[in-house]
Amino acid sequence: MKLTAIVGTNADFSYNRLLLQFMRKHFWQLADIEILEVSQLPAFTEDFDDLTAAEQTEVWRFKTAVNKSEGVIFSAPEYDHSIPAALKSAIEWLSYKATCLTDTPAMVVGVAYGTQASARAQEHLRQILASPDCSAYVLPGHEVLIGNVGKTFSDGVLSDPASIKNLEDNFVAFAEYATSINSMPSLQENSEMLKKPFISDAYITFPTGKLTLSQAQQIFSTIPFEVDLIDATDHFTWYSDKPNREHVRYVSELGEGVEECHPPKALPIVMKIINSFREGKSDMVQRPLMMHGHRTLIQYYALRDVDGRYLGTIEFTGSVENILRQFEAGAWPTTEEMAETGGVTPDATSGASTGGAPEGAGTAAADNVDDHGEAAANTGVADGPAIPRALAMNVDATSSASAH
Repeated sequence: MKLTAIVGTNADFSYNRLLLQFMRKHFWQLADIEILEVSQLPAFTEDFDDLTAAEQTEVWRFKTAVNKSEGVIFSAPEYDHSIPAALKSAIEWLSYKATCLTDTPAMVVGVAYGTQASARAQEHLRQILASPDCSAYVLPGHEVLIGNVGKTFSDGVLSDPASIKNLEDNFVAFAEYATSINSMPSLQENSEMLKKPFISDAYITFPTGKLTLSQAQQIFSTIPFEVDLIDATDHFTWYSDKPNREHVRYVSELGEGVEECHPPKALPIVMKIINSFREGKSDMVQRPLMMHGHRTLIQYYALRDVDGRYLGTIEFTGSVENILRQFEAGAWPTTEEMAETGGVTPDATSGASTGGAPEGAGTAAADNVDDHGEAAANTGVADGPAIPRALAMNVDATSSASAH
């Protein structure tokens, strides 16, 4: 199980940090716990654009880590009968125009110097996490209240047997609770399950034929490139489940806004592409780049209905190594070879001649080159608006329309 654990204070030294470090080591067989520091975050503000690039990146990393986890552990001290301001600010980052905590299992623990530990702060934190903007699933009926730190900790490690036993009981309960929550079908999934006997035999009719739902699903799993969709409201809504994807996706990321699922550095480029599609200035942008040690091509297309209305941005990503190796091995004739044979090319399956070609066909490939020396076919747009060259050539590798 992948969990995140949030240190609920920005103090340089904190027993709550030591508690989470103890839990990470003590429960390593049950969960992979990543510890997050609220001290790395700027104070919450609605004016996100006013933050520095480094601050924006830290917020994005923090939210991404929580979003990809199967549960969150909050460890907080008690200040004036409540939680520290730094923790409240971090929760605002996770809940303002974001759904990082929505339906996420949450566990609350706390360490304090007094005998009552952080009971009041924990109670307040539970109320915050259960509020409409957070909507987290807080583990009910279990409390980890560790007080008298001078006696319960030794050399920076939780050493009190009773406290350790209480922590173990509560963590096991949380692990079971989180597993149950994460495996529980959503209301939509429950609805689909009720319809399943009728849907299983259904098919989709296209102008060019029809496919069963099972066939449509498997087509996207089989084609040699992956597909991702940002809808017209700039939310990540779908991805193909192709094995060994270049960009790894998670179901938990579905519904994220563009600003949530992209690093701040890449966001301006992504929005430039999307806005160019939305405004009808272009229909396709492509980017060749190296990914995971091989040559890859990413192509972004504007998705439009039959009336030209913008429906979203669709991204195709795939390795082109096999195609390029065949080309480099001479699988296709060069422009010079085409000119020498008058446009006669070997048949793709038999090597036989395809026969004569209309006069002038031998120079068609050479003629189809723009002033920059690039084949016009590379635009991928038929009879559509021209793609701004600066836009097509300056897409950063991290600017995938649905990259995370």
